[in-house]
Amino acid sequence: MTDHPLIRLNPGQERRLKSGYPWAFSNEIHMQPEFRQMAAGLPVRLEGDDGWRLGTFAFNPHSLIAARQLDRDPAAEIDAGWVRRRIAAAVALRARIMEGTFHRLVHAEADGLPGLVVDRYGDVAVVQANTAWADRMSPEIVAALLEELPLRAVVARNDSPVREHEGLSLEVALLHGTDATAVVEEGGVRFGVDLLSGQKTGWYFDQRGNRDRVAALANGARVLDVFSHVGAFGLRCAAAGALAVTLVDSSAPALEQALAAIAANGFSVVQTRRGDAFEVMAEAAHAGEQYDIVVCDPPAFAKSKKDQVAGLRAYGRMAGLAGRLVVPGGFLFVASCSHHAPLEAFAAVVADGLWRARRSGRILATTGAGPDHPVHPHLPESAYLKAQLLQLD
Repeated sequence: MTDHPLIRLNPGQERRLKSGYPWAFSNEIHMQPEFRQMAAGLPVRLEGDDGWRLGTFAFNPHSLIAARQLDRDPAAEIDAGWVRRRIAAAVALRARIMEGTFHRLVHAEADGLPGLVVDRYGDVAVVQANTAWADRMSPEIVAALLEELPLRAVVARNDSPVREHEGLSLEVALLHGTDATAVVEEGGVRFGVDLLSGQKTGWYFDQRGNRDRVAALANGARVLDVFSHVGAFGLRCAAAGALAVTLVDSSAPALEQALAAIAANGFSVVQTRRGDAFEVMAEAAHAGEQYDIVVCDPPAFAKSKKDQVAGLRAYGRMAGLAGRLVVPGGFLFVASCSHHAPLEAFAAVVADGLWRARRSGRILATTGAGPDHPVHPHLPESAYLKAQLLQLD
């Protein structure tokens, strides 16, 4: 047995964890005064009140999610070798299920590395350590990545607000190499990526499969890409033969990146429009504009549980405005990356928004993230992305 400290759950709190749930919340743990003094992120042995051994967990006495499962073995050594084995397994999985070298390489709990996100951009990796244990193990994580992959640079994008819940500071840093410039190649389109100051880890790999679906419909189409960010959906449609593409976003830096990608790929059918998405859609509907394809991939409207009602209302309003802009027989793609907007509720408000817009149609696909974003089978929280592709009458 290792010398990991032993922590027990309160009576009656072990049922979910015995069934595979990988988190224990602070109110479920029999918290002793000395536990409050422990450094965040250290491994512990977690047991039920009945002595059931649940495994080795990363413990943070200052976080709502106080314990996250690292290994089912309560005697596991969480060292450089353990980290490298988990990283190697993630690399091997992507080699089997993904083409090329642009993808989500590590997806937190689903890859057995709680709170750790790694995105790969060819020979550059972007690391986001969103938990205290991953932050403590960052040197071992970087070393494992360099041993497994031919990387010229590793960037830390530790600026996610969720780090604050773990008591961690926010920072962006170049951990290895001297040049963090990178590109993404997708569907024949090259996008320059700002790894040091762009959003999140630089690119939304989770929507790649959905971009494939939308682009497959785009030949000869007029496309409106709302909440476009750097134009990933719209530019994929342009490459697939769209007649005209309009990108709409409120962020000037994002649209500047989109313009750079438009120029780099030689697209003459794409234009940008800066403005609030809801206002732009309302103005377009008032002007009688219609498109063959409308894409709405917004940022999270429900970032927390308290935002759920207002967030769902916003998704419904979005769907109604977008639905008015689709020609009869055209297509609407809508998405939500809010965990607090569950699929059933999201689908219901989308349907209600379309009904209020006096549009009917059919759902062609209900989807989530791509396979490089696997879902932990006992952690529904990891299935955050949901999307629908519809044809409207």
